[in-house]
Amino acid sequence: MVSTVNDAASGSKVEKHAFSDRVTIRTILTRPDGGVGLAGQRVRVGGWVKTGREQGKGSFAFLEVNDGSCPANLQVIVDASVADLGQLVPTGTCVSVEGLLKNPPEGTKQKIELRVEKVIDVGTVDPAKYPIPKTKLTLEFLRDRIHFRPRTNTISAVARIRNALAYATHTFFQENGFLYIHTPIITTSDCEGAGEMFQVTTLISEAEKIEKDLIKNPPPTEADVEAAKLVVKEKGEAVAKLKSEKASKEAISASVAELTKAKENLAKVEERSKLKPGIPQKDGKIDYLQDFFARQAFLTVSGQLQVETYACAVSNVYTFGPTFRAENSHTSRHLAEFWMVEPEIAFADLKDTYNSVLDESYTPNDSFWASIAVMGSILFLRIWGFKDKLPFVSSFWLLDKCLDDMEFMAKNYDKSCIDRLRMVASTAFERISYTEAVDLLLEAVKEGKKFENNVEWGIDLASEHERYLTEVKFQKPVIVYNYPKGIKAFYMRVNDDLKTVAAMDVLVPKVGELIGGSQREERYDVIKSRIEEMGLPLEPYEWYLDLRRFGTVKHCGFGLGFERMILFATGIDNIRDVIPFPRYPGRADL
Repeated sequence: MVSTVNDAASGSKVEKHAFSDRVTIRTILTRPDGGVGLAGQRVRVGGWVKTGREQGKGSFAFLEVNDGSCPANLQVIVDASVADLGQLVPTGTCVSVEGLLKNPPEGTKQKIELRVEKVIDVGTVDPAKYPIPKTKLTLEFLRDRIHFRPRTNTISAVARIRNALAYATHTFFQENGFLYIHTPIITTSDCEGAGEMFQVTTLISEAEKIEKDLIKNPPPTEADVEAAKLVVKEKGEAVAKLKSEKASKEAISASVAELTKAKENLAKVEERSKLKPGIPQKDGKIDYLQDFFARQAFLTVSGQLQVETYACAVSNVYTFGPTFRAENSHTSRHLAEFWMVEPEIAFADLKDTYNSVLDESYTPNDSFWASIAVMGSILFLRIWGFKDKLPFVSSFWLLDKCLDDMEFMAKNYDKSCIDRLRMVASTAFERISYTEAVDLLLEAVKEGKKFENNVEWGIDLASEHERYLTEVKFQKPVIVYNYPKGIKAFYMRVNDDLKTVAAMDVLVPKVGELIGGSQREERYDVIKSRIEEMGLPLEPYEWYLDLRRFGTVKHCGFGLGFERMILFATGIDNIRDVIPFPRYPGRADL
């Protein structure tokens, strides 16, 4: 709910925040008239001072205030008679003020400004210590001050773009019959089979706690255990004697209570005597039965396997959440924690995928949604223009929702980012097999192109290979399909040639691989063999095999790296700058 204040003279309305008496700066400055029609209205705003300066020999001050609702700042004018200007002008100061919106003098760039009548609250700043100066800062510099990053123009713009894309993602699936499934963060199975997983364990902390305790309170000796046993023996004999003497019930009960207490003490002494420093082991290996989950557990690298259980029961599902990979990589495309969009659809295979993706005259009907790659293309390559389920030509979701932020990105980071969105959303995908992709790369090498990574059939295409195909060879998105089974995960359906799998990647300019999808192997014997081929233990995947044993169904899905999608949209170079709290080797701040 949004409350409004009417301007009787102009008929314009200023919107208040739903849960506050405050008016967001966005509702003032992003109007078609730039806020001119709101002149004369009394409003309350709050935000942080980007720049401030005293004028008129200290009689008043200009403040550029931003509340994070949009990239633009509202010019605020405060007279010295209203407040202590020295507290207001430092960069970073938080102000809550009330006043009258007025048209500025002619010739100024502002279309509207706020003349303050009352300062409600001030969060002061020591300018000598404030870590985010108003000078231009590098994104690397900001990573070392991560808790203040959102106060900068770039990171706040990225946050708004990220929010718009997340909302668009959920809107897409929710309006097209998909259930949002929350898959577990903690898992006991490795989806990728690569082993680069963060382990979840309490064994280390428990071992440290026991070690500290044993230092402070040494464990009982054998003599202590024998002494406790002797007490139990004596108490037992006392009970037996009282019974033989036919003592009173009260006396026997009291004696039995002492015996019980002695036995409990013995149990504690014996248990404590077995405590040893270090991680518990059995047969020379770590004893995970003593761990919190009584088995090895990890942070998930993907929610795909778990979400398949719902796809094989309710047909159309998706998960959208954090995933983790313990890969010691310092590239600009990798994070230890990142977000994935992973839909899964039953009663579908990859057979119709490619033609559907290339069909520009689609209609969103039941058969349309049977194609997983079309879903991928709509979600990503069409998400910018997704609106009311209808095909589009000139309407772009992201440009509708965040045009000012995208213009900021185009101005400061990538001049072509807006044009790239429009190009991708209106261009048919190129479709080539993996083998054709390798042939094209080999042809480029023969013509003098130099790649850092060797090109031959069977390699996992590197980012430079993918970007060559999308940016140089075809200059548009490319679908590569039928990858060698040796470089793909065990769950991908083996093709009839027994060399390749029914997998596809959607490659896009600027980023390379953005979507990785496949038809899942629904044949029990084949997937069991694939697990064994890859040297994975069967036991953690027995539940996954059950989906093939009982009521198997053809199904497929894909994973879309959400941060990579934001890289593509914004033109920012490093993935660490498009996630609020980046985690990478050596860094896990906050």
